[in-house]
Amino acid sequence: MTTLAFGDVTVALGDGFVATVEIHRAPNNYFDLALLRSLADAYVELEGRDDCRAIVLCSEGKHFCAGVDFAAGFAPDGAASTAVLYVEAARLFRSQLPVVAAIQGAAVGGGLGLACSADFRVVAPEARFAANFAMLGFHQGFALSVTLPRIVGPQRAAELLYTGRRINADEALALGLCDRGADAAELRMAAVAFAVELASSAPLAVRSIRATMRADLLGQLDKALQREAIEQDRLRTTADWREGIRAMAERREPRFEGR
Repeated sequence: MTTLAFGDVTVALGDGFVATVEIHRAPNNYFDLALLRSLADAYVELEGRDDCRAIVLCSEGKHFCAGVDFAAGFAPDGAASTAVLYVEAARLFRSQLPVVAAIQGAAVGGGLGLACSADFRVVAPEARFAANFAMLGFHQGFALSVTLPRIVGPQRAAELLYTGRRINADEALALGLCDRGADAAELRMAAVAFAVELASSAPLAVRSIRATMRADLLGQLDKALQREAIEQDRLRTTADWREGIRAMAERREPRFEGR
């Protein structure tokens, strides 16, 4: 087995032309500019290898990805604006290889966006999902403006974005947000088996079909990310944003005033 490292991301290339790309920031696996860049670099490396035809995206620890660590500031590395973060996010979407995400624990906020950057999602029973931006007085990001409606339909996406409500694994499967379920102990194995199915098809054909299927997504991507970055920066100056963050830290319901 070949193993590569990209910052807090490791890549393991095994049998079946499948690479496992794993995030190592347990337990919450918060993302920042450095992590997104590492993921994108890993994807680019794998695109150029003859021994990789599909990717499994996964995380060690309790949660798949709990988004950004707002307690540490929106840009934990002190250098990244929202727009720069999303330049790296866009690189993930432009990968030529199909991606299966293995979801355990929380995939919330930007973590949901990361999950939705994958082609498919395999979910453990205890997983939970939330596009909780409005509950923070914030605008959605990570291209969820286009990926979430594409996956669950515009009506369900609007409900999830407006309310920020949490859904469990069963509802995620029912909505089509996730594609397959697996017991927690078998989650990684199930995701790899799914990826092996994808990698068993003719690789040039899969890349070609995938490019066609995702052409509209990529066409909308830059415009969506640009608007999301502008709106996130604007709303981060509001009193409601400050209240949303305080309420989250204090584990209480927010009291928004619309200013």
